[in-house]
Amino acid sequence: QVQLVESGGGLVQAGGSLRLSCAASGRTFSNYAMGWFRQAPGKEREFVAGISWSNGNTYYASSVKGRFTISRDNAKNTVYLQMNSLKPEDTAVYYCAAIKNGNPYSARGYDYWGQGTQVTVSS
Repeated sequence: QVQLVESGGGLVQAGGSLRLSCAASGRTFSNYAMGWFRQAPGKEREFVAGISWSNGNTYYASSVKGRFTISRDNAKNTVYLQMNSLKPEDTAVYYCAAIKNGNPYSARGYDYWGQGTQVTVSS
């Protein structure tokens, strides 16, 4: 069994910052890439950012590039999402997920998911 646990969500004013964390346990993630997705009410789950576990390559959705930064701490099996210059349209439930093979931009390819953490940005 694999567990992913997100934390760090909350309420913040527009222009503010939050840092999300995703702690992984139950399996070695050395061969997994990690991703962050988000889902707003009435909308589909969308890709936000991803990071390769082996070489640290990162990739972002165009809507967050330059504002969000994904990073990981291999020793702690933890992935982070630093979110700066937050906008009301960033409001959503944020999920972390792990993928071994497949398209990291598509939610369908991910093997494991966390329970999500709510991020609310007020205007």
